[in-house]
Amino acid sequence: MKPNKKALLPLVVFVLFYVLSGVVLAMRGIEMPFYQIPSPISIMIGVAVAFIIFEGTINEKADDFVKGCGDENIIIMCIIYLLAGAFAQVTKASGAVDSVVNFSLSIVPVNFLVPGIFLISTFLSIATGSSVGSVVALGPIVFGVAEKIGINPALMLAALICGAMAGDNLSLISDTTIAATRTQNIGMKQKFVMNSRFAFPAIIISTIIFAIIGRPETTITMVKESYNLVYVIPYLLVIVTALMGMNVLLVLFSGTLLAGIIGMIYGKFDTIMLSQTIFEGFTGVLEIFLLSMFTGGLAYMVRKHGGIDWIIMKVKKKVKGQKSAEAAIATLVGLTNAAVANNTVSILITGQVAAEMTKEYDVKPSRVASLLDTTSCVVQGIIPYGAQILIASGLTAGKVAPTDILPFMVNQYVLLGMMILTIITRFGTKSDPATEVPDAK
Repeated sequence: MKPNKKALLPLVVFVLFYVLSGVVLAMRGIEMPFYQIPSPISIMIGVAVAFIIFEGTINEKADDFVKGCGDENIIIMCIIYLLAGAFAQVTKASGAVDSVVNFSLSIVPVNFLVPGIFLISTFLSIATGSSVGSVVALGPIVFGVAEKIGINPALMLAALICGAMAGDNLSLISDTTIAATRTQNIGMKQKFVMNSRFAFPAIIISTIIFAIIGRPETTITMVKESYNLVYVIPYLLVIVTALMGMNVLLVLFSGTLLAGIIGMIYGKFDTIMLSQTIFEGFTGVLEIFLLSMFTGGLAYMVRKHGGIDWIIMKVKKKVKGQKSAEAAIATLVGLTNAAVANNTVSILITGQVAAEMTKEYDVKPSRVASLLDTTSCVVQGIIPYGAQILIASGLTAGKVAPTDILPFMVNQYVLLGMMILTIITRFGTKSDPATEVPDAK
């Protein structure tokens, strides 16, 4: 199919509806405006437009949509979402999240509190795969401590959000990692290795900066809460086995099973409650499950009618080689994320275009997955209408505005600088991970 600009209209309608509805709700003073209308509803409007404007019978278009929804990578992605949701819900219900938080706070020196919060949030987000979950779990504690000891609450919340986004970027089971790796058809391990080359240096630099600017002026006393290190084992199992290259479905299933067994041993739930908790985890990821499936269907229709080819054709005119190709991919996903205020959605929208560019300009799939995830996480953390900042600000009862937090988002700015540096210098990108063959299936 030859390149066709009009074939992009369904995607444009989806993005515009998503953005404009958020703007309108924001003007009406509604909290979390960009998250009020479920994203699967927004994309179904785009699907309806596709059925109207594309040529062919209704049956032919329905077949195309279903074919895209049933793509192997889409289905694997959706199953991973379900298992990740189950793991997160079971560990939360068993009290594992609280134990991890309390244990982490107990070992952080009180004079190292701001960088400590950053590192704790990073670990928690890596382990759970949820930046929002980390903000929700730690937010009330962080704000309460900040008010009690006199540290700037905006700085403390920024350290929390920076850690949550850093962990989300590195996590092997986060929505963004799943979306980035499946759209590029690679394994979690390959993307993690590529990411770690500039993400970990950024974390080290950010920790030092937080330690300098977050030094308390008075003596601090912290009340230590109880914890049980046994609850940490499922998180360690998931992280270690995923890094070993084990099938990601088996990784998440094993982690959920172990967390469930530990929960039953400690009397947190019985078999029936465990099964209900697992199902709650499934329903908790229903929105991203449906969005991924519908995006797959719509993307296939758009691609079949020349929309993706048109974008690639236009990008090719600006791209001269690997550096400009990587810059184009980062810019595309960054602008998309700024528009839709959802890093997973932005990866799903731009992933197919990025995948096509890997073949044309010899950019390694693991590098593309890393760029998609990193750029979207950076942008998500510095837009004042992103979920993470809005939730953190909401915990303060109006005492800290989203814009108050932005100047202290140290890791976002450092990570952005590191990413730009790797694009310009090619540092850390020339020798790719051991293989680009998928290991996630």
